[in-house]
Amino acid sequence: MTRLLLNRRRFLGVAGAAVSTVPLAGCDALDGLLAASHPVRGLLASANGLTYRMQRLLIPADKLAPEFSESEIRQGQRPNGSTDPTDPAYLTLKDAAFAGYRLAVSGLVERPLQLTLDELRNMPSRTQITRHDCVEGWSCIAKWTGVPLARVLDEARVTSGARYVVFHCFDSMSLGLAGSVAYYESIDMIDARHPQTILAYGLNGTPLPVANGAPLRVRIERQLGYKMAKYIRAIEVVADLSPFGAGRGGYWEDLGYDWYAGL
Repeated sequence: MTRLLLNRRRFLGVAGAAVSTVPLAGCDALDGLLAASHPVRGLLASANGLTYRMQRLLIPADKLAPEFSESEIRQGQRPNGSTDPTDPAYLTLKDAAFAGYRLAVSGLVERPLQLTLDELRNMPSRTQITRHDCVEGWSCIAKWTGVPLARVLDEARVTSGARYVVFHCFDSMSLGLAGSVAYYESIDMIDARHPQTILAYGLNGTPLPVANGAPLRVRIERQLGYKMAKYIRAIEVVADLSPFGAGRGGYWEDLGYDWYAGL
């Protein structure tokens, strides 16, 4: 099982690196392979679905990712992806040290929320020292502090039809000549309610830095790093992912990455 996961991670790294050049260079070399109608795309999608089903079958829903000791933190958490959003609303919040920040929670909930950072910090928290595994092939151990996402969902009273949680973010990502789009990501309710899935506002004992996603990012410790959306402005609980982006569940997924990136 370990070898299968390592081989899958290596494949994702190679494939992801190739796909990630498309929006940067405006290259259409992979467009045919990534088209929804292409058999290669269908093969990759079916393999992803099989991996998802097998991991859900074999791994208990509440099984924890490995946690580490303070002595194993050897460096600061490496920033990657967006590191300083230019969205005007975000810049206004940053200039005020995020005093005006509100996390919107909407969708299939009985009680929509608008939570301040102080309200989030006053909820029961969890601190965990875990390893961030990037699709690019590097890893980094860090200490994260935040409120369990399950607690926020319980406050909002999620309805029975909910299947996914969508994270809407302040940062935008390039689509080459097509411009840019707001970053988004999603997970299912199993990962959303996992004990180690937290909305992190602290990193290594200090407030979360801007480069690492301030004021709030999600940590989903049993998945690869690209699933862990930063600069979260809103959470939406939904039954279907098709209305968002290209309907594949996230910015990178819309460009060809797997939606399920479990380790």
